[in-house]
Amino acid sequence: MIRHDELGRLPVRSAVPALRSALDEHGAAVLCAPPGSGKTTLVPLVLAGLVGGGPARRVVVAEPRRIAARAAARRMAWLLGQTPGGSVGYAVRGERVTGPHARVEVVTTGVLLQRLQRDQELAGVDVVMLDECHERHLDADTVAAFLLDVRDTLRPELRLVAASATTDAEGWARLLGGAPVVEADGVSHPVEVVWAPPARPLRPPHGLRVDPALPAHVAAVVRRALAECAGDVLCFLPGVGEIARVAGRLGDLGDVEVLQVHGRASAAVQDAVLSPGAGRRVVLSTAVAESSLTVPGVRVVVDSGLAREPRVDHARGLSALTTVRASQATGRQRAGRAGREAPGRVYRCWSEAEDTRLSRFPAPEIRLADLTAFALQAACWGDPDASGLALLDAPPGGAMAAARSVLAAIGAVDPAGRATGRGARMARLGLHPRLARALLDAAPEIGAERAAEVVALLSEEPPREYGDDLAAAWRAARRGGDAYAARWRQEVRRLRAAGGLSRDADGAGQGPDDQVAGLVAALAFPERLARADGGSYLMVNGTRAEPGAGSGLRGAPWLAVAVADRPVGAGHARVRLAAAVDEDVARRAAAALRSEADEVRWNGGDVVARGVELLGAVELTVRPLREPAPAAVRQALLDGLREEGLGLLRWSPEARVLRQRLAFLRMRLGEPWPDVSDDALHARVDAWLEPELSRARRRADLARIDAEDALTRLLPWAGGDAARLDELAPERITVPSGSRIRIDYADPERPVLAVKLQEMFGLQESPRVAGVPVLVHLLSPAGRPAAVTADLASFWRDGYRAVRAELRGRYPRHPWPEDPAGAEPTRHTNARLRR
Repeated sequence: MIRHDELGRLPVRSAVPALRSALDEHGAAVLCAPPGSGKTTLVPLVLAGLVGGGPARRVVVAEPRRIAARAAARRMAWLLGQTPGGSVGYAVRGERVTGPHARVEVVTTGVLLQRLQRDQELAGVDVVMLDECHERHLDADTVAAFLLDVRDTLRPELRLVAASATTDAEGWARLLGGAPVVEADGVSHPVEVVWAPPARPLRPPHGLRVDPALPAHVAAVVRRALAECAGDVLCFLPGVGEIARVAGRLGDLGDVEVLQVHGRASAAVQDAVLSPGAGRRVVLSTAVAESSLTVPGVRVVVDSGLAREPRVDHARGLSALTTVRASQATGRQRAGRAGREAPGRVYRCWSEAEDTRLSRFPAPEIRLADLTAFALQAACWGDPDASGLALLDAPPGGAMAAARSVLAAIGAVDPAGRATGRGARMARLGLHPRLARALLDAAPEIGAERAAEVVALLSEEPPREYGDDLAAAWRAARRGGDAYAARWRQEVRRLRAAGGLSRDADGAGQGPDDQVAGLVAALAFPERLARADGGSYLMVNGTRAEPGAGSGLRGAPWLAVAVADRPVGAGHARVRLAAAVDEDVARRAAAALRSEADEVRWNGGDVVARGVELLGAVELTVRPLREPAPAAVRQALLDGLREEGLGLLRWSPEARVLRQRLAFLRMRLGEPWPDVSDDALHARVDAWLEPELSRARRRADLARIDAEDALTRLLPWAGGDAARLDELAPERITVPSGSRIRIDYADPERPVLAVKLQEMFGLQESPRVAGVPVLVHLLSPAGRPAAVTADLASFWRDGYRAVRAELRGRYPRHPWPEDPAGAEPTRHTNARLRR
């Protein structure tokens, strides 16, 4: 019996006439309905003609999560006075409950995507409703694009509804070809917002890590909510780890039941959450409870304000979840859970000022995620680069290029990017293409059953308590009685049916578990094969990785890494799940990444020339090269000169002085005098180091190159200026005593002449080079600095008396005339002069 009283209380009923009209006139509509308004339950029943009159139609409702799909189907069936499988059914991965007369079927977007690939016309389906489209999951965006293509080319009569509580309505309306936006009235129950920031600011989340103070603060807010409000409490946290930590701090609540719900929770736990409790409850949940379902009895929401999003290092094929601040739209969606049944309250664990700085909507998954599966779906659809698909956000070019590279390597697409027959079979398996490749290639060798078991283990990461050894985790799943093991066995059955895999036969399926697990992981993730190297592991993709402390995987010569992540800011990846393999398995699984190369480079202070067999970044074998290519040797020597400096050449004192003189002229006169800085000399190697460099083969040959001879090639010979080098920047100058004294050009801004004071008597002005007065260091008879001047005349007039007074007593045998400017210069003492 239809529960008309319950249906009559759903606020979305006021929008039904406008929605029907929009679909009749345009064939598509955007439905904006607040949480708890009944858009997920009443609207499909109305569109199917099961309530409210109207023609009988078949309606498919696409939900982003399995728990939401099951819950929506059960709720609709209950409203009709039925159980799922009659007029309303559902289908999620590995489970389908529906009958031949079902008019409404609730499916996950992944299931609908597979159905579209098998039957592009969706024969027999009249309306498709994309629920919670604001979440912008990649599967949902892809389904929407495919459905629009179907409407444009095959089924113009197919009706589409994009429904959400918080969404970019205008964007979706444009995507649906200018579809009308229908807005439903909100729930009449108000939700009070309480800002509950921590006493001290928390450190921002980093990768999967959150401030350890966050669980403690959230638990304190939950206790406050229980004390201040009636009803059950729904608390949103970013992940399973945070849920467990908060639950641990709420273990003494007495009669209050604490439930933990997330994607890995058992069906029994999920059913318990969605059923009224006998007493008061606290439900700790990830994003699975944000939308599409009502948790009975909830009057209070506690929101941690955090969410998890994927991040991918496309260059290395490593993906990881990272913790981010939830968007304003997500905050509104979560708050709405408190007002579905009665007036409620939301406690937000951040300040009102912080709230204004949050992003409006969550980031679309297509901008962040690994696009390999999406690229295969697009290729199977006939649009390899997805350029013809109607998407709210175009896929990033780099991510698509990386995805197509993976698909080509596993034989899923041809050189033009079109799906091969093998690729089409992979797409039908409902797996990531990497796992599909492992299943198809491993089954003939190790048996279908064992291949499906290991692939099922890789399709949903096992619990941490299973450990990081893939073979050991496999054995734990076989004997396990937990929720994960139950889901694993169900997935094994699904894979065998989807892949059309026959049972082990003809001796297939032999080999120990460790070997089998390693083979499957290697086939799925060949670029993550890793060889022990200097205390860590070097992956084929070039990333270094380390198993956890105390892991039994340490010491294995090779690992097939199935799950790894690289925390934000970390240099090495962390191995989460792997199996030990040997080099033969590595060579087979990653054969497409094998290459041979002649390598000539500067390494360890000299030229190294060798032939290398590579598996990606991992060296398999090395042999010396007897006759390396001269050009490669030359480049290696140049790299050495840049790395270790021009000091690798032979720099005599004369060479150093010549370089200093040229640097001085360059600074004072500019062109045509050459720039002899390190950068300039590296840039003009051809002009001054040839032919010596071309004849060199190793470091010792560089040390034999005379830098002075080489530098003379840079002198401006063509214009004749080179002949003026000794005139403009002489190496030595003659002082009044007749001595030829070397000029120091170490500081190109001011050359220095260091000379004994008595040898400069009689000179009225300071010597000049290239028009610049030299800085005269006047020395005592013992060669120690006595005075420094750039203006000799001024020194004779003003400074000499003080120097004379200080030194004449110390050096009485040397001349100290009262008029040095008019005195006779000398290199000798008075006694010598008298003789």
